[in-house]
Amino acid sequence: MEFTLFVLRWIHFLAGITWIGLLYYFNFVQTPFFAETEAPVRVGAVQKLVPRALWWFRWGAMVTVLAGLLIYIMRMSEMGSGLFYASPYGVTITVGGLMGIVMLLNVWLVIWPNQQIVIASTNQVAAGGQALPAAAGAGGRGARASRTNTVFSIPVVFYMGG
Repeated sequence: MEFTLFVLRWIHFLAGITWIGLLYYFNFVQTPFFAETEAPVRVGAVQKLVPRALWWFRWGAMVTVLAGLLIYIMRMSEMGSGLFYASPYGVTITVGGLMGIVMLLNVWLVIWPNQQIVIASTNQVAAGGQALPAAAGAGGRGARASRTNTVFSIPVVFYMGG
């Protein structure tokens, strides 16, 4: 069981680094770059770079949470739910896990669907069509959820390490 927990922790941390690293890339590198670059460069990045980065972002989030849930279940069954929830470890992993699940839901239910609209609009404009009317609002909704995740990431990484 200890070896399994070791492997799960390693997967949890590695996937978490991927997820949070891309979250910081989107918020602190890509967004300011897009604000100051010319439209043709931005279009090329949205068509080629953003979908790849979002793939790793989404699946990094999923693997992080799934590995965390397995660790959670294994530790709770090992300790018993009464002792688990009464211990600082149980409280820490529960709070961090709940925040991580909120972040995962933001990724899959808010950020990704809204970014799909932005990407589709960019592709349509690049092909000579009109921008999708929903694209501006979708970009804003995705950005707000991403910023929320950035704020949540600070305590979540603290809890993950704890």
